Amino acid sequence: MQENKGIDKSQMISFAVLCLVLFGFMFYFQNKQSKEEQVKAQEQKIEQVKNAVKQTQANNINPNVTPSAIQTASLKNKELNVEFSSLGGQVSKVQLSEYKAYDHKTDKADLPLYLIDKKNSNYGFQFKDKTGKVINTKDLVFTPAVNGNAVTMTADLNGAVIQFIYTLLPKYTLDFKVRTKGLAAVTSDNKADFIWDYSVRNLEKGRAQEQSHSEFSYAFNNYKDYDYDGRTEMSEEKETLNWIGVKQQFFSSVIEAKNGFTQSKGNQEAIEEGEYLKKLNFEGFVQMTGSELNQDFTWYFMPLDLPLLKSYDKNFDEILPLGWSFIGWMNRGFFMPMYNLIAGWGLTAGWVIFLMTIIVKLILSPIMYKQHKLSAMMKVIRPEIDEVNAKLKDADPMKKQQATMEIYRKAGVNQMAGCLPALVQIPIFYALFRFFPNFIDLRGQGFWFAKDLTAYDDLIKLPFKIPFLGDHLSVFALACTIVILIYTVMTSGNMQQPQQEGMPNMKVLMYIFPITFLFFLNTSASGLSWYYFVSNAINILIILVIKYVILDEKKIHAQIQANKEKPKSEGKFQKKMREMMEKAQDQQKIQEQQRKKK
Repeated sequence: MQENKGIDKSQMISFAVLCLVLFGFMFYFQNKQSKEEQVKAQEQKIEQVKNAVKQTQANNINPNVTPSAIQTASLKNKELNVEFSSLGGQVSKVQLSEYKAYDHKTDKADLPLYLIDKKNSNYGFQFKDKTGKVINTKDLVFTPAVNGNAVTMTADLNGAVIQFIYTLLPKYTLDFKVRTKGLAAVTSDNKADFIWDYSVRNLEKGRAQEQSHSEFSYAFNNYKDYDYDGRTEMSEEKETLNWIGVKQQFFSSVIEAKNGFTQSKGNQEAIEEGEYLKKLNFEGFVQMTGSELNQDFTWYFMPLDLPLLKSYDKNFDEILPLGWSFIGWMNRGFFMPMYNLIAGWGLTAGWVIFLMTIIVKLILSPIMYKQHKLSAMMKVIRPEIDEVNAKLKDADPMKKQQATMEIYRKAGVNQMAGCLPALVQIPIFYALFRFFPNFIDLRGQGFWFAKDLTAYDDLIKLPFKIPFLGDHLSVFALACTIVILIYTVMTSGNMQQPQQEGMPNMKVLMYIFPITFLFFLNTSASGLSWYYFVSNAINILIILVIKYVILDEKKIHAQIQANKEKPKSEGKFQKKMREMMEKAQDQQKIQEQQRKKK
C-alpha cells in the first residue's frame, strides 16, 4: 500500500521554481507598467497645455470674455448647492450637502463633496451659422438673473437671444430648459450637437476601485433598456438615448433629454494620478425646430441609493452595479433587505455583517453537512482506494479509474455531491463582490481599524510598493487569508492525489489559492474581507463540530458496508461515465492491436 507523504523534495523544488518565475513576471510587468504610467503622465501634461492654449484661443474669439465679464449665480436647497457661470451659461459647481469626500491627507472623509468644481465639467450646444462658422454656447457670455429657486442665463448672438433656464427641485434634480428667439436668422441647422466633457473627481479612498466603477451609463428605448460602457469608446448611433450619465462608485451626474440624444458617441481615458480618475467626452445631437433650439432637459446629481433611484421611475436603479440576473436579484432582494433589517436593531456595520454571515451559513448548513459527510465517507473508504491503486500500480490508468469508481459505487458515495457547495458559493461570492463596494449605506462606516468598509484598510503601511499589492497590507485581508489556509489544511486530508506521473499535486495548488486571494482582497472592500474571515472561521468550527460531535466514523463505516450489500441501480450519470470509459478503453485496445500488427 502506498503512503501519501504530502509534498516531496521534487515538488518543493518545482513549487519554488514556479514561485520565482511568477514573481519574475510580476516585477517585469510592474516595471513595464511604471514606465508606461510615466509616459502617460507626460502625455497628460502636454494635453493640459494644449487644452489651455485652445481655451485661450476660444476666449479670444469673443472679446467680451474677460475675467471681469464672468459672473456667477447660485441656488441651494438641503440636498444640492449649485453654482452657475456666465461663461457658457453652464453649471460650474455642484456640492452634495449631505455627503463628505475622502481626504487623503487626513485619512478621513471630512471634505465637502463636489461632483463639479474647478472646471472639471464643460458642456454646450454647437451648430454652424449661415457662413459655415462653428458656434458653441460654451464660448458665449450669458447674463444671470435669479428668481426664487430659478436662474435664467441670457446671451445675445448676433441679435438672436439664447436662454438657459435652470430650476432647482427636490431629490437632487435641476430642471434645464433651452429657449431661443431669432436663432433662425443666424443658422440654418436642423439639429444641434450637445458636447459634454467631464473629468471624474476622486472622492473615495480606494482610487483603483473607484476608477474601475467610473463609466458611461445610459438608457434608451423609452427608458426600458439600459447599458453601460467602461471601455475606451462608446457608440450608440442607431439608438435614441433618453439620458446619458457619468457614474462613479457612489454618485452619478446624469442629463436627461426629453426628446432624446441621437447619433451618440463618446470616449473615456483613465488618469493615473492626481485628483481626477477619468476623462470622459460625450457627443449627441438634439433636434431644432425651424432652426430654433427649444428643448427640455433635466440634470440629476445624485447618490446611488437604491430606493432613491427607483423613485424616479427612469431606470436609474440599473446604474447601481449589483450584478446581472440572479446575482442582482440576490443583492436587491436578499442581502440589502437583510442588512437594513439587522442595522435597524442599532448595531454597527461590522456587527451587522457578522450576523449576516451567520444567517447565510445557517441557510447553507444542510448543504455543508452533506459535504462534510461525503468527506467522512471518503476517509473511511480511503484504504480500499489505496489498496486498489497499489494492486493496479502498473495497469492502464483507465482501468485504475474504473476500479476506483466501482468502489465509490458500491459504497454509495456520489462524488458529484461534493461539487454542489462550491457551485452554490460562486454566485454568493460574486453577489457580495458587487454588494460591499457599491452599497452606499456602508460608505464611511468604520469597524475596528477599518475606517470605511467599502474600501481597504491600510493599518500596515509599507515604505515601498509590492507588485499587485501596493504600498499597504490589509489586516482584514491577511486574517482572511490565514483562516482560508487553515480551512484548506483541514479539508485537504481526504483529497485523492493524482495517480498519473507528471500530473500536478492538487494539494499544492490548493495552498497557493489562498495566497493569490490575498492579492485580490488587499485592495478590495474591507467589508468583503471581514465577511469571508467570519465565513471561513465558522467553516472551521462547523468542521470540528461535525467531525467530533455529529458524525461517527464507525456508523459511517457500518453504513458503507450495508450499502455494499444492497443491489445498486446505476444512475444516468454513472452509466454515461461507465460507457465513456469502456468506449475509450476499447479504442485504446484497437490502437494497441494496430501497433502490434505494424
